[in-house]
Amino acid sequence: MDFTQPLEKATLVRRYKRFLADVVLEADGSETTVHCPNPGAMLGLAGPGLTVWLSRSASPTRKLPLTLELVEVDGGLVGINTMHPNRLVAEALARDGIAEVAGYDRVRPEVKYGEKSRVDFLLERDGAPPCWLEIKNVHLMRQPGLAEFPDCVAARSARHLRELSARVAAGDRAVALFVVQRTDCDRVTAAADLDPGFAAALGDALKAGVEVLAYGCTIATDRVSLSHRLPVVFPGT
Repeated sequence: MDFTQPLEKATLVRRYKRFLADVVLEADGSETTVHCPNPGAMLGLAGPGLTVWLSRSASPTRKLPLTLELVEVDGGLVGINTMHPNRLVAEALARDGIAEVAGYDRVRPEVKYGEKSRVDFLLERDGAPPCWLEIKNVHLMRQPGLAEFPDCVAARSARHLRELSARVAAGDRAVALFVVQRTDCDRVTAAADLDPGFAAALGDALKAGVEVLAYGCTIATDRVSLSHRLPVVFPGT
């Protein structure tokens, strides 16, 4: 996924109301409010003084033309835009870049399933059961090298795991894919202390036959791409 134009460097002043952040632009020293496309807690990624990178919308009518995309932490880049993982996975699926779910002829996004949900991708091919693929964005790291999900209570994500389990019970295939938008992690786990309900749902989904995968990303200020598989470490193991 290429950024359409060079990102702009800034210093974070504060992040508030979940979707807003104030920054000081490096280019001219002015302070402005930008869109923060992340509903989570952004633990460790929202401190004043952090260097951030912003994209600028070409739309002349957009209220907040700048969007917070990347945060620099300990010399590395972390993607905080929760819209990107689905785009990254879509690109990877188009080139069969995720070996575990390669070979499907049809890829349909946002297909209704369960009671109130839309699966991120439904993968289909003749002669095989459909594969229901849910994507989870990961950017939390509290221990060196260990990525964690979620960074706050994620009841909706737990519901998705239960709905994936139901698809397996119906004879389909179901996959939960964690996309780690940071380059300093070598494994992934559930943050059981932050959301024990999600951790329990993940364990139940595994027992039900849901496949759990994790992939890391390569991240630069001009491009982000899905790159390599990461091991998933389950709480208590």
